[in-house]
Amino acid sequence: MTAPPATLVQLVCPGDPGATGAQFQLISHLYQGSHKAQVWLCFFVLSLLSTFTCAVSAHDSDSDLLICLTNVTPCIEKSDAMLYAPSMNGKEICQTIYLKCYILELIMVLDEEEIDNDDTRCIRDFIDTLNPELNLVRCPPCEIYPLKNITEFMKSLNNLLEARASLHADKM
Repeated sequence: MTAPPATLVQLVCPGDPGATGAQFQLISHLYQGSHKAQVWLCFFVLSLLSTFTCAVSAHDSDSDLLICLTNVTPCIEKSDAMLYAPSMNGKEICQTIYLKCYILELIMVLDEEEIDNDDTRCIRDFIDTLNPELNLVRCPPCEIYPLKNITEFMKSLNNLLEARASLHADKM
């Protein structure tokens, strides 16, 4: 007696090259009569699972970013750079765009200070995890906000990450 054929799939979210993903086994013997039904079932199940996996991955990437920021902070605290630091002021819809602003400003400091290690690569890679549809959201540009020194900038960035974490926790 032979076992029914099975398909092993590994899900990885876009922009998350190091992810191990989650593995799911789809038993294809349920629809042995119709190859077309098997294919559509696979697409349907994978689309549902990838949506959930990517949502979890986005939250995990914020916590990974927080760890990287904690590790890189001692290297940049002596910088005299003045950076744009957007404030939320009740604009939840702008959180991700402003986070991108913070990361781009931070990358500029890392380049100026010539810091290159695993933590800086983590920060650079974080940009790829942000939703590419960000440009569709109408938020004031980062440059209209006041310039802050690196200490105040990092405090504001940490506050933004905490606000995103609490918003994510409220949605769960």
